[in-house]
Amino acid sequence: MDKFLNQILLGDCIETMRQMPDASVDAVFADSPYNLQLGAKTLYRPEDQTAARAVRDQWDAFASVSEYDDFTRQWMSECKRVLKPDGAMWVIGTYHNIFRVGAILQDLGFWILNDIVWVKTNPMPNFRGTRFTNAHETLIWATPRKTGKYTFNYETMKKLNGGKQMRSDWGINICLGEERVKGDDGKSLHNTQKPLDLLRRVILASTKPGDIILDPFVGSGTTAAAARELGRQFIGIDRDETYVSAARNRVESVTPIDLTNIEITKPKRDEVRVAFSELIESGLLYVGQTLVSPRGERVMITHDGQLTHPLYGKASIHVMAAKLQRCVSFNGWDYWSAVRRDGTNVPIDDLRKYIRGIKRDMRAAA
Repeated sequence: MDKFLNQILLGDCIETMRQMPDASVDAVFADSPYNLQLGAKTLYRPEDQTAARAVRDQWDAFASVSEYDDFTRQWMSECKRVLKPDGAMWVIGTYHNIFRVGAILQDLGFWILNDIVWVKTNPMPNFRGTRFTNAHETLIWATPRKTGKYTFNYETMKKLNGGKQMRSDWGINICLGEERVKGDDGKSLHNTQKPLDLLRRVILASTKPGDIILDPFVGSGTTAAAARELGRQFIGIDRDETYVSAARNRVESVTPIDLTNIEITKPKRDEVRVAFSELIESGLLYVGQTLVSPRGERVMITHDGQLTHPLYGKASIHVMAAKLQRCVSFNGWDYWSAVRRDGTNVPIDDLRKYIRGIKRDMRAAA
């Protein structure tokens, strides 16, 4: 495996992946051919009649939809083989191909976790004015098996989103200006180069430092560059020698960044579980005690570990918090504080952390 690590490899992605061991990579990001089938007709910008660049490269040409499907099935099957059972599979596409790609993904047994809409905040206009401006692409995030314990750095995403849950619509600029990798002619080298900000978010969301990320269609090297920048390992593959050379040069110029301020936290599901009833059994809370919300709403703890409210009856800490806020669901650990006998308040999540620490120490000593 060492001969593949942190390399941009020249070759056919299917044949190259066949040389890699089973379950050897942590994540795949695949920006595969879109099969746009645009033909030879040139589009011109109406304001100055200059030609607009479009994807007419040989790597995006397929004789039929069936041929494209067969190709997709082959490379995706190899990705599933080399992915670890709990790994992350990311594919990106447009309306031309993403529905076929998604269907094949499911046919091969992948479990889809999310589809992400990359909203292009500065999209290329529709020059002919015959359709809506195509202002987004779709990313599918999946894992090789339904029961996989995949990585999701929820707290990191929340932090990057100003303290709010990150949604599945990502507003990110398309790749322009200095970020564009240029060819010897000074023009953009690759027609479908993705912005670094997109790959940074994908990598920070679904991998850990040191993880191995495979890009079977590495092109201008954005995935490899983002991986190196964020302290991950990478494997990039492309059959175009010009792209491979440019990607290698690009990655060599990348300096890893200090991740101290980008907090990578363990998923909350990995923490030691503590039930609300355990706080009562331990004596940290007691039956009949009052809990208060940030808005001053007061409830009382019942003998069966529930909460009671004069208008909303009896419910768990989570359901009661949701009822009071008139929302579908809410994390009650973040909502309630216990009113102690001396009149001071303590967040019940602080009490949970205390019990969790004791349980963690007991496990370590066992």
